[in-house]
Amino acid sequence: MTFTWIELPFQKNLEGKTVRLWTVILWALVATGTAYAQEDVERTLITNVHIFDGVNEARIENANVLIEGNLIAEVSTDPIEAAGATVIDAGGRTMTPGFIDNHVHLALPGPTIPLMETDKTWMDLGIHAAAQAEMYLMQGFTTVRDAGGADAGIRRAIDSGVIDGPRVYISAAFIGGRGGHADFASFTSPPNAESNMNRLNIGVDADGVDAVLKAARNNFRMGANQLKVMQSGGVVSSFDPWQMEGRTVSEIEAAVEIAEQYGSYAMAHSYRKDSIIRALNAGVRSIEHGFMYDCEIGALMEEKGAFITTNLTAFDPGLTTIPAIASNPSSLSKAMSASAAFTNYLDNMRECPAKRGHHTDCVGTVDACNIQVAYEKHLAHEFFGAYTSLVALTSVGGEIAAMSGEFMNPYPAGKLGVIEPGAYADLLILDGNPLEDFSVVGTGDKWFDAEPRSDSPETIRIIMKDGVIYKNTLQ
Repeated sequence: MTFTWIELPFQKNLEGKTVRLWTVILWALVATGTAYAQEDVERTLITNVHIFDGVNEARIENANVLIEGNLIAEVSTDPIEAAGATVIDAGGRTMTPGFIDNHVHLALPGPTIPLMETDKTWMDLGIHAAAQAEMYLMQGFTTVRDAGGADAGIRRAIDSGVIDGPRVYISAAFIGGRGGHADFASFTSPPNAESNMNRLNIGVDADGVDAVLKAARNNFRMGANQLKVMQSGGVVSSFDPWQMEGRTVSEIEAAVEIAEQYGSYAMAHSYRKDSIIRALNAGVRSIEHGFMYDCEIGALMEEKGAFITTNLTAFDPGLTTIPAIASNPSSLSKAMSASAAFTNYLDNMRECPAKRGHHTDCVGTVDACNIQVAYEKHLAHEFFGAYTSLVALTSVGGEIAAMSGEFMNPYPAGKLGVIEPGAYADLLILDGNPLEDFSVVGTGDKWFDAEPRSDSPETIRIIMKDGVIYKNTLQ
């Protein structure tokens, strides 16, 4: 320890005279460059580890990582002196940033939208969200972006330690319109009648600019970190062809304006090429699904600094067999039409790669989503390879999270999705090298006919979020 004398000059006015005083000597205690207030911060030193840092394809070999509190303090290939730290020998395994899923729906248990509308209470949805959050964490996701349905309650429960789960970036209610992809009401429901999903603030029919402004402001009031606009139609919803343009330009711009007033951004559920371009030109920063992506869109995205997230399960030939689609003739017809229209996405994304985040988009039971999460990881590798898939799972997701801005980002103290000094201590330790054997991230090569999965992949040996270890099978 070293001790430093500090003199602080200041002025004080006494009886009209300015008297220059010097302070009494103050103690400042500095220990190895660390402030006194940090003396009690818990420290963890991870040794003998190879690092994929979220950005660079080459691993940092034979490294050591020091974690102080909830942040990464040091990354070095030299030994790190850390007296009193808890030491974990990684045994030559690979460390990655904690994974980020940019499109989840924690509060939507499925199996169909009509059943959620008619048969689910707030308690059903809340309990499901808690179990779903724990599942994502145990699959290695230390951050998720809820793309519609959940409000700040789930984040408060996780951050306060009531339940286990990832960091959650909230969108609150889907902003849609009558007959659009956020219209969950029954067929016989008259205009302006409140639906169950409206009451629970999962979706809102916002027709016209004024309604969108009100819905957007209310979402931020409910803890949103960004906004979700339902621009195109969908497949599993009842009334909307997937080809429809469900928002006017002025309605999209209204949502964007409110998001920007909060220092944040809007994302859009968007399928068609012209819809995607319209959304980007209206100020949308994140395209969800974006199945008709091409190189022209890619160039515009780069110009606008925008991102895309796509559920790759949409390209699986078994898509039409899932209950939410197969049980509804309208949805089945839409799914078949959509599959035929989206065939160029993969080739276009390979030819003109955009900043693409990982995206699962599971609506269903926890067991079903556990399988889908693993299968989405598998498809990412199959379609785009290990390095591109790892970047999508990590640093790109961190950039998307940071777009929520200075005011609305619930986790502003460090970066997400990277391993570097000052980043959050959200990390995984995996058996093997995922750049060579991607299965170690917890993939599954089957979807609908898959066997139920265990709570967490055996190859994910340590899961740390915010400096706290939630799984450790090394010790």
